[in-house]
Amino acid sequence: MQTFTIRELRERSGDLSREAEEGRLALVTRHGQPLFISVPFTDELLEAGVHTALAVSLFKSGELTSARAAKLARMSLPKFLAHLSVQGIPVVDHDPAELERELAAFDAAQ
Repeated sequence: MQTFTIRELRERSGDLSREAEEGRLALVTRHGQPLFISVPFTDELLEAGVHTALAVSLFKSGELTSARAAKLARMSLPKFLAHLSVQGIPVVDHDPAELERELAAFDAAQ
């Protein structure tokens, strides 16, 4: 998520627009404190609502866990995970090297 200060918006409004066009959220701050979040106007926003669209975006960017995103979306965790799956968004993101280590440890324990 890109961060802009309120003062930067005068000179970087084009950057903020590009973030929105690419479907990414942006955080605007004043005096180092969050002021507002720029939420792209997407089909998902229209269909699912702002809470769900924001939750999905923050989950995809790694800003929120699935449990916190589900809470923001005002859904149960299973319902939110199903919503992600329908959209083709992976709900688990394992590092391949970590997975290999875990499989090797499992094989060694057998």
